[in-house]
Amino acid sequence: MRMTSSVWQFERSIDAGRAWAGYAVEAADGHIGKIDDASREAGRDYLVVDTGFWIFGKKRLIPAGFVRRVDDEHKRVHVAMTKDQIRHAPDFDDTQRGVYDNDYYDAVGHYYGGFGW
Repeated sequence: MRMTSSVWQFERSIDAGRAWAGYAVEAADGHIGKIDDASREAGRDYLVVDTGFWIFGKKRLIPAGFVRRVDDEHKRVHVAMTKDQIRHAPDFDDTQRGVYDNDYYDAVGHYYGGFGW
């Protein structure tokens, strides 16, 4: 059961105030990389995941609404997506982060919106 109203918001049960950098990210079907950065922009929370060699060094922006569980003891974040869904997500574009032109975020939100949002 989804407990958020937006793909860009963490579930209420997730403590989003922690330091996420370096946490491993686990998709529904396995490991996908490590968190490079996390954002708490107003109304737009997300993780930036460095996929390493798995997707040829690409990074993916994963909206906070897909974070399902955090394991602080083992420094892992579990997301409600498959590896394939993440592989086909738009590339993370660091030049668009924090820019007030919402085209990039709209495109990312549109892609992830196809998974039940």
